[in-house]
Amino acid sequence: MTDRRRATTRRRSRSRQVTPRAHWLLLCVLVVTLSSALLLQGYTHHMFGITSDDVTGPRGRSDAVPTQVTDGGPVIADAAGAPHTARPKTRTIALTFDDGPDPVWTPRILDVLRRNHVRATFFVVGTEVVNHPELVRRIVAEGHQIGIHTFTHPDLSRLAPWQRSLELRETQLAVAGAAGVTTALLRPPYSSENDALDNADWSVLKQAGAAGYVTVLSTQDAQDWQRPGTDRIVANATPRGAAGQILLMHDGGGDRVQTVAALNTLIPRLKARGFRFATVGAAVGMAGPVQRAGLGEHLQGMALVTVLRGGDRVVSLLGVLMFAAGVISVLRAVVMVLAARHHRRQRTRRRGRSWGAPVTERVSVIVPAYNESAGIEAAVRSLLASDHPVEVVVVDDGSTDGTADLVESLRLPGVRVIRQKNAGKPAALNTGLAAATCDLVVMVDGDTVFEPGTVRTIVQPFADPKVGAVSGNAKVVNRGGLLGRWQHIEYVVGFNLDRRLFDLAECMPTVPGAVGAFRRRALLALGGVSDTTLAEDTDLTMALCRAGWRVVYEEHAIAWTEAPASLNALWRQRYRWCYGTLQAMWKHRGALVQRGAAGKLGRRGLGYLLLFQVLLPLLAPVVDVFAVYGLLFLDPLRITALWLAFLLLQLLMGLYAFRLDGERPGPLWSLPLQQFVYRQLMYLVVIQSVFTAVTGSRLRWQRMERYGSLQTPTGTQTPAPEPAYESVQQPPSYEGHPPTRTGAVRGCSPGEQHHWQ
Repeated sequence: MTDRRRATTRRRSRSRQVTPRAHWLLLCVLVVTLSSALLLQGYTHHMFGITSDDVTGPRGRSDAVPTQVTDGGPVIADAAGAPHTARPKTRTIALTFDDGPDPVWTPRILDVLRRNHVRATFFVVGTEVVNHPELVRRIVAEGHQIGIHTFTHPDLSRLAPWQRSLELRETQLAVAGAAGVTTALLRPPYSSENDALDNADWSVLKQAGAAGYVTVLSTQDAQDWQRPGTDRIVANATPRGAAGQILLMHDGGGDRVQTVAALNTLIPRLKARGFRFATVGAAVGMAGPVQRAGLGEHLQGMALVTVLRGGDRVVSLLGVLMFAAGVISVLRAVVMVLAARHHRRQRTRRRGRSWGAPVTERVSVIVPAYNESAGIEAAVRSLLASDHPVEVVVVDDGSTDGTADLVESLRLPGVRVIRQKNAGKPAALNTGLAAATCDLVVMVDGDTVFEPGTVRTIVQPFADPKVGAVSGNAKVVNRGGLLGRWQHIEYVVGFNLDRRLFDLAECMPTVPGAVGAFRRRALLALGGVSDTTLAEDTDLTMALCRAGWRVVYEEHAIAWTEAPASLNALWRQRYRWCYGTLQAMWKHRGALVQRGAAGKLGRRGLGYLLLFQVLLPLLAPVVDVFAVYGLLFLDPLRITALWLAFLLLQLLMGLYAFRLDGERPGPLWSLPLQQFVYRQLMYLVVIQSVFTAVTGSRLRWQRMERYGSLQTPTGTQTPAPEPAYESVQQPPSYEGHPPTRTGAVRGCSPGEQHHWQ
C-alpha cells in the first residue's frame, strides 16, 4: 500500500511539473483568427476601392455593345444571353440613391421620403452596409427597394472576373446579413446612361447578367455629387417632358445637405406637375427584384457582417494601442537616456568624494555551483586576483561533473569548498551565507569572471550605512555570432540603462546573481535567500527594498558572464527569469500600498516592470500582425518610415548606452536583424511565462549549458600543492535536505506549486 501511494505521488508530481502546451495552440488560434479578420477587413476595405478621379479618361471602343442596349432603356436584363431593356412608365420617376447608407444623410433623406409618401431605390455599398446595418433594415422596413453598388465601390471594368464576382457576392451577403433580403438589382459604380457603355463596361454587365443581376443605369443625373447648389440640383433633376425617368442622386459619399434640401423642393413640385414616384421595380413593371434571403444565406451574411465589423473595431483598437505603445516607448527611451545622463553626472560628482570613507574590510565571495566545471576555475582565479581582500566560498550543490573536485585540486589559498546535496541555488547561497565570516558578501555565478577591481569597486557604496545591496555591471563574454551580439546589446542597452533609471528612482528591483554585493546581516534578518521564486535575485532585492534598505547600481563593478549560445538555451534562461520575476512581483505586490522605500519599489519599480516587461511584450504579436496589415493594405511607405524612425531611436539610444559603458558600437549593426528574431523570442517568453503563472503550473529549475568560454585572468598562477584550502561538508544546519524540495510557492496565481531541483 505504501509503495502504491508513493508511486501515485510521483505520478502526480510529474504531471504537475509538465509545462502547459495548450496555450500555444490557443495563441496560434488567436493569431490566425486575428490575421484572418484583418486580411478580410483589409481586402474588402482597401484592396479595390477607386476614387472617381481614378476612373476619368477617354471612353473605349463600344462595338461589342448591342444596339438594342445602346438605344434601349436603362434597365438591362439577361445581358449574358439575349439582352433586353426596359424604360420607366410615362410620368413615373424612379428616385435612386447611390453610395450609402450614410449615418447622417440617409436618415434625413428617408425622413423626406416618408413625409412625402415616396418610395425609392437605394443602391448600397457593401462596406457601408457592414458599418450601418440598421439603416439597411430601416430602408427595407419603410418599403424602399435595395440594390447593390458593389462592396468597395471600384470600377468593375478594371477588375479581374473573380474580383468582380467577389465584390457582388460580398455585397449580397452583407445585405442578406443586415436586412435578411437579397436583391437582383445592380448599379455598377461610375456608370451613367446606356450610350456611355463601352466594351469593358459591357463585359461587366454580361458577367453580372450571368450571375442573375439586372443592371440599372440612369436617364437623368441630378449631379448632386458636385454640390452645385440646391437650385441647380433641382433643375438638373427636373424632367424636360413626360417621359419616365430613373433619376440618379446620392445619399452617401460626402456632404449631402444640398441633396436633402433639393428633395424637399423637387418632390412636391413634380407631384404638382402630375408625376408619380416609384421604386425601380415598380417603375418598369419588374416582379419582385427583392426577395427574402434563405436561412443559409442570412446566416452567412450575418457572419460576414460580424467578422468585418469586428475587424473594423480591431483595426481601430490596434491603431490606438500602437499609438499609445509608440508614445510610451518614445517617452521611455527619452526618460532612460536623460536618467542615464543624470546618473553619470551624479556619479562623476560623487567620484571625487566617494560614498564616504573607503571600504577596505575583507569580503566573503559566495560562488554557488552546480555542474560548473567548464568555467569554475576561471571564476575562482579571477576572484583571487582581486585587489581587495576576499575569502572565496564555493558551494557545490550536488554537482555530477566533478566541480568540487576540480576546485579542490587547484589548492588555491583562501578558497573553501562546501559540498551539499542538490537543493537548488537559494539553498546553496544560504549555505554560503552561513559559512561566510565577513559582514559584506559578494555573490557571483560560477560562469562569471571578475576584473581585479570589481570586488573593491562594488563594495564602496557600503560606506553609506543606508545601502543594503549593490548591483554590478554584468557583461557578455561570448559575443560571437548574432545571438551573442544581440544579448550583448540587450545587456548594455536594456539592463544597464534600466539599472541607472532604477538607481535614480531608488526602486532597484534586481541585483543580478552574476555580480551583486550585500550586507550579510541584512540578508540574515530577512531569513536568507528565499526559495519561493525562480528569480531568487529579484525576490531578494525586492525584500531588501521593502525592509528599508537602499539598493544602488555601480556600473564600474564589471563582471564577465557566459550568455546562452543557442536559442533553446536562451529560451530556457529567459523563461526562468521572466517567470521568476512574475512570481516576485506577485509576492511583493503589497509594496504598492506601502510608504518609504517599499512604496518606491511598489509604485515605481513594479509599475515599470508591469508596463514594460509584461504588458508591452504581450501586445507585441498583435503589433507585428498590424504592421504586416499596414504594409499590405495601408500606406507601406508610412509604415516603413515609422519602423525606420523607431529603429533610429533604438540605434541612437544604443550608441549612447555603449558610450556610457565604454563599449565599441560595432555590434549595433545587427540591431535591425534583432527586430525580426530576438524580439519575437522575447515576447513569446513573456507569453509563456504569463500563461504558466496564470494557470498555476509549476516550472522546474532551468540550468544553462556552460561552454567554457571564460578565460583565467592573466598574472595569476596556481600555487604549489599544499593544504591551503578547506573542504567542508554540508553544515549541520542544512543536513537532512532532500535532493529535491517541493514547497508551496506564492507566485503569480494563488495555490501555485513549484518544484526545485
